[in-house]
Amino acid sequence: MIDRNASIFVTGHRGMVGSALVRRLEGAGFERVLTAGRKQLDLRDQAAVDQWFDEHRPAYVMHAAGTVGGIHANRSRPADFLYDNLMIHATVLRAAWRTQVQKLLYLGSSCIYPRDCPQPIREEYLLTGPLEKTNDAYAIAKISGLMSCDAYRRQYDCHFIAAMPTNLYGPNDNFDLEGSHVLPALIRKFHDCREAGGGTVTVWGSGSPMREFLHVDDLADACLYLLENYDNPAIINVGTGEDLAIRELAELVREVVYPEAELTFDASMPDGTPRKLLDVSRLHSLGWKARIGLREGIESSYRWFLENAPRGVGAQV
Repeated sequence: MIDRNASIFVTGHRGMVGSALVRRLEGAGFERVLTAGRKQLDLRDQAAVDQWFDEHRPAYVMHAAGTVGGIHANRSRPADFLYDNLMIHATVLRAAWRTQVQKLLYLGSSCIYPRDCPQPIREEYLLTGPLEKTNDAYAIAKISGLMSCDAYRRQYDCHFIAAMPTNLYGPNDNFDLEGSHVLPALIRKFHDCREAGGGTVTVWGSGSPMREFLHVDDLADACLYLLENYDNPAIINVGTGEDLAIRELAELVREVVYPEAELTFDASMPDGTPRKLLDVSRLHSLGWKARIGLREGIESSYRWFLENAPRGVGAQV
């Protein structure tokens, strides 16, 4: 186990993933969880990142920061997604190597895999085919990050590991319909329908694509587990190993939020990748499995939304 007095820098701590990591670390008894907001530290600025690492000298890093969004955001801002995410991992990994961080965990994304991967997706399928066009800029940036981890390990013997989480949801999710992923967008749409006293919720696409969803608190637990139990150059998938159709997901969210709503699908809008189910056998073999069921997670996410909506939800990583 990692010494609970060791300093751990969590990047992107105000976002959904970063805030979950902070909660998990503090719950596990870590006394020195380091964070830095955007106003304090621009992770795209190498000089600023170097100065921060020199001043704080973290022993460990959990690198969760990034510019993220759903299909609409990825399609409309590909250059921003590429630039921000390339720079954010490049500066942090460089500073971590230079200041001899003991171990770094880099969080990628399941969108790194080819669009038409065999299912479930094994880690070795990386770079075996074309990417999904709707988020290829983001995927290329994340692939660059995990390859950077491997490069630093090979050249400098850095203990950098890379985990690939599936679709995430939970507290501090982004519920802004202009930039959110499918699950928080559905919660928001059904909630707005409920507030309006009824009506129809329209979902992009045909409803047929299959997706896997992992509660962010499960991801945070897996990240700590990997930081303490995994030190291998091979990337590792983090997910539940189970998926469902978007139509089924929409019906489940409707049951939780507003069962009276009408539900339709706009097949003129893009579906994205047909299926994206991760093979998590490598993670299971280490002894870790997800514990939060999807309905339970949706219910708790909606409670969080209701409690935080007056203050304005939609925190970005």
